[in-house]
Amino acid sequence: MSSDTTAPEAVGHDPRALTLENVERTLDELRPYLMADGGNVEVVEIDGPIVKVRLQGACGSCPSSTMTLKMGIERKLREAIPEVNEVVQVL
Repeated sequence: MSSDTTAPEAVGHDPRALTLENVERTLDELRPYLMADGGNVEVVEIDGPIVKVRLQGACGSCPSSTMTLKMGIERKLREAIPEVNEVVQVL
């Protein structure tokens, strides 16, 4: 048995700091999917561990926008940036 002290979650995982640049970089990975459905996402504010976004275009009025926000955008941001606690939509 090896005496490797590296935490399993740290292997092959490079968590990013909670900065506007890192949030935008992570959202850039999702934007092609949003744009394919006629939408986009804009970062409005980072308030501590809460990222406030505005869904644009078709995403803003889509009945599935809450699911997109929570299961797509929030999940991806929390995976990439562990400091993110929540993503909320502002109008």
